[in-house]
Amino acid sequence: MGRVVRFAVSIDEKLLEKFDQFIKERGYVSRSEAVRDLIRAALIEEDLREEDFAFGTLTLVYDHHQRELAERITEIQHGYLENIIATMHVHIDHHHCLETLAVKGKVKDLKELAGKILSLKGVKHGKLVFTGVEP
Repeated sequence: MGRVVRFAVSIDEKLLEKFDQFIKERGYVSRSEAVRDLIRAALIEEDLREEDFAFGTLTLVYDHHQRELAERITEIQHGYLENIIATMHVHIDHHHCLETLAVKGKVKDLKELAGKILSLKGVKHGKLVFTGVEP
């Protein structure tokens, strides 16, 4: 780790209150620690190029009563077997399921996989999150 540098940030009072609540809920010991984590996360996403190899998760919530949706999701996943490490399926309620995929591969391929699944009719929400290890 390099030399620690202090800097000031101007922020709207209400936004700071929400940030402090975020810090408390996440168990951070200081604002600085939270800001460092947010910066690291943003830089990991920003530094990834389409041809880079990455790890991540694809999380989605969908209506399992949507006609043939579960089958289409499975069919898409079968086309990306080399990218999917593991999946977890959770029944949220009578209508909704949560699915999380641990993924690896070229950023371009992972974005393609996410786009195909998240654009399906009946997928309510989803997000692809990349992660990495700081050098």
